[in-house]
Amino acid sequence: MSDKLSRREALRAGALFAAGARAALGQERANRAGRSPSEVLRQFAYNQVQLAPGPLQRQFEENHSLFLNLSEDAMLKPFRQRAGMPAPGEDMGGWYDNFAGFDPKGDFHGFIPGHSFGQYLSALARCYAVTGDRETQAKVNRLVKAYGQTVSPKFYVDYHLPAYTYDKTVCGLIDAHVFAHDPTAAAVLKSATDAVLPFLPEKALTRPEQAARPHKDIAYTWDETYTLPENQFLAFDRIGEPRYRELAVRFLLNAEYFDPLARNENVLPGKHAYSHVNAFSSACQAYLHLKDEKYLRAAQNGLRMVHEQSYATGGWGPDEAFVEPGNGKLAESLTTPNTFETPCGAYGEFKATRYLLRITRDSRYGDAMERMMYNTVLGARPIQPDGTSFYYSDYHPGGQKVWYKDKWPCCSGTLPQLAADYRISAYLQGRDGVYVNLYAPSTLEWVQDKIRCSLRQSSEYPYDSRIRLDVTAARPAPFTLHLRIPEWADGAALWVNGRRGLVEAAPGTFAEVRREWKTGDRIELEIPLPMRLQPIDAQNPDQVALLRGPLVLFALGGEAPAFERSALLAAQRKSPGSRVWTVGEVEFTPFPEIQAERYSTYVKVG
Repeated sequence: MSDKLSRREALRAGALFAAGARAALGQERANRAGRSPSEVLRQFAYNQVQLAPGPLQRQFEENHSLFLNLSEDAMLKPFRQRAGMPAPGEDMGGWYDNFAGFDPKGDFHGFIPGHSFGQYLSALARCYAVTGDRETQAKVNRLVKAYGQTVSPKFYVDYHLPAYTYDKTVCGLIDAHVFAHDPTAAAVLKSATDAVLPFLPEKALTRPEQAARPHKDIAYTWDETYTLPENQFLAFDRIGEPRYRELAVRFLLNAEYFDPLARNENVLPGKHAYSHVNAFSSACQAYLHLKDEKYLRAAQNGLRMVHEQSYATGGWGPDEAFVEPGNGKLAESLTTPNTFETPCGAYGEFKATRYLLRITRDSRYGDAMERMMYNTVLGARPIQPDGTSFYYSDYHPGGQKVWYKDKWPCCSGTLPQLAADYRISAYLQGRDGVYVNLYAPSTLEWVQDKIRCSLRQSSEYPYDSRIRLDVTAARPAPFTLHLRIPEWADGAALWVNGRRGLVEAAPGTFAEVRREWKTGDRIELEIPLPMRLQPIDAQNPDQVALLRGPLVLFALGGEAPAFERSALLAAQRKSPGSRVWTVGEVEFTPFPEIQAERYSTYVKVG
């Protein structure tokens, strides 16, 4: 690998610096009003991070292409129909279609009409923020304008999940406003909020309270009002209207959820997993805006309780519900193929851990992101043009990757958002420099104390232990690079310009490299990738997953085999550079490498 930039690379870097500066203005608008002295780290703009070709960039490109080419008439059809307007185009099918009244005993066809429109809009706005593609921006503008023409309280008559869909609509419109610079999105959000307010309760409701709703003729089953505050706080930040902050406060789930979590009382068992993890992001926004430590404690304690009942992959919530801790329920859950709601759960985990990482600088939140990314969502099957989607990861013995039974489910909305968000999770900006959180081939470009800088990361991690970071600076620039050292990475080492031992690389911390950086400076990081075993829970120590570094290695085959511990720990690559490891006659491979094969997440040990 050459130590010097080519002329072409230098010219590209200059263009990206200019684009990054423009994008940073949009990100500043996104961050400005909600910033708190307690929020130590900030996100970079989407296009300040360029991903190199690889799994993360491929997943982004797949989703960008799919939603850029999705029929606008089909996306708008349920809204136009419910507004009594002409509604050309084909039905999208699955959850997305309109229905003539909710039948709780029926299937999920027409389950939540138009539910994910806001997420598709959000994803397109973020894709524009990444690429600057004018066709993408134009589609965002057309969708916002056309959706605005349909907005009416009529939409929510006989609609059983108003908060669920409205929350996604808010996200899409505020992202269109900030990231795609849509001129009408703020006004459309005002109208959309006016339309839904008569159909929302006076406070966030727990599920047993759902019967007490303002419209008794609607067949409500449940709703997710407690997820509303995050995007309401963000709407207040980005648009500046006080009523969004007031609505955020109105829907904070305090007595039933945040208050006991803040007291370290575990109220998770039985609750819907993804939406209640999503509520931790609302708690983080409440902490940043209201300056009340209760919400930070609730988010930290709650996420710790989730991690204490997570699988080795980082997934949680079998059959979409939390289990009771400490009694072997997690191992019992391996009878269900619906073991982890993958794109939605990963999206919720990434948001919550990114907030807490920004607030606390605790590297273990980055470890959780890494574990979730490599072992769950990067192995998700791509959404198909007809809306066929990957929903659940299957951890039961002899599991398989299968398509979800209904088209356009909730995970079809979160996957494209998450694929765009890898960039804003990879690097974070501190007062003294840059935090490198995710290790993936990429380039960050930013301005440090008025000096243009870039950091280029190259590696085959987590399949190879060596990571290289090359610095470019317009002139010598003093700043600190903070490199996440995973908690399991005993023996990690750093070289700065070929010299080892200048900086401690302690597991579970960010290693700090402070110096005056100049073009050509290089850091090399060695993260050992030991084989290790992780029991599913304390009650079942003989049921283990095999891990190499952050990767879970899944046993291929129709039945979960049994091994000696020493044999598992001695697993060897099938061949140099292979992504398959062998233990005797059994092959093991990471989740993204699995296609149609059957596999087992956990195996028995003697």
